Amino acid sequence: MKHILVAGGAGYIGSHTVRALVKAGYKVTVLDNLEYGHEWAIVDQSVTLIKEDMGDIAKMKAMFQTETFDAVINFAGYINVGESVKDPLKYYENNVGRAVKFLQAMQEAKVDKLVFSSTCATYGEIETTPITESESQHPINPYGRSKLVYEYVLDDCEVAWGLKSVCLRYFNACGASADALIGEAHTPETHLIPLVLEAALGEREHITVYGTDYPTPDGTCVRDYIHVDDLADAHVLAVNRLLEGGSSLKCNVGTGTGFSVKEIIETAKRVTGKDIPVAYGKRREGDPPELVANPTLANTELNWTPTQSNIENVIRSAWNWAKKVSASS
Repeated sequence: MKHILVAGGAGYIGSHTVRALVKAGYKVTVLDNLEYGHEWAIVDQSVTLIKEDMGDIAKMKAMFQTETFDAVINFAGYINVGESVKDPLKYYENNVGRAVKFLQAMQEAKVDKLVFSSTCATYGEIETTPITESESQHPINPYGRSKLVYEYVLDDCEVAWGLKSVCLRYFNACGASADALIGEAHTPETHLIPLVLEAALGEREHITVYGTDYPTPDGTCVRDYIHVDDLADAHVLAVNRLLEGGSSLKCNVGTGTGFSVKEIIETAKRVTGKDIPVAYGKRREGDPPELVANPTLANTELNWTPTQSNIENVIRSAWNWAKKVSASS
């Protein structure tokens, strides 16, 4: 049985991927310092949780000496765009600095297969959509820049010591598991759909729409919303590719369809049957008007096709999770 180490596996996307890996027949160990992850998100009893920081190189070297891993997935990045603008050093220190130390431990242990949680934010503001991987990368915030720098690091490591990697450039991860066992639980929450659903539950007075003057059909930002279980499947397929001797790859993981902020709110009203109060604010620094994927490369190279990302299904699964969390709090 192949053994996969999942750094950041107690977080939102990581925990869903851990379940998908277990279902696919892999042995899984999660590495997570629980700064943003949650121990309850590791729901499979077969999964081992190591509560350490990936930037502690001495402990990472000791871990790799104790355990044998066939491949690694790295989810252990900070993801808040707004925070990255205010505190860029935090993002470079974690998303690049700690992650490089982790690579040093991997190199010493001769673990040479890595799936990286990258982002469409590496593209920045683009002129044509949907976005293909050939689009030039000019990120407009430190979050996106930190992820792009790490993609370059992986390229250089392949030349230097043979590391093979798959960089999955996510678009907007959303939704929750169909059984409502796990879902989004960020503190603070910054993602649109859970914030909209908090307003539907009456847990916040309103949802704020930041900017109504973008060059989009209704003036609000347009994003490509990909169900977290579809994202998890992409990671399993990426691991399969590397273990089967496949070459390194950078690809978009999205649906190819965009929805505006206003469209998400209207869909949430239909799914929940609730009134959702809306307030309007100014644009946020670092927010591109439109990010929509061309997922053809992932379709062809990973044999990946999203099956759960119908927007009503996404919001319904998130709504079931939000109601469960609200009832237990």
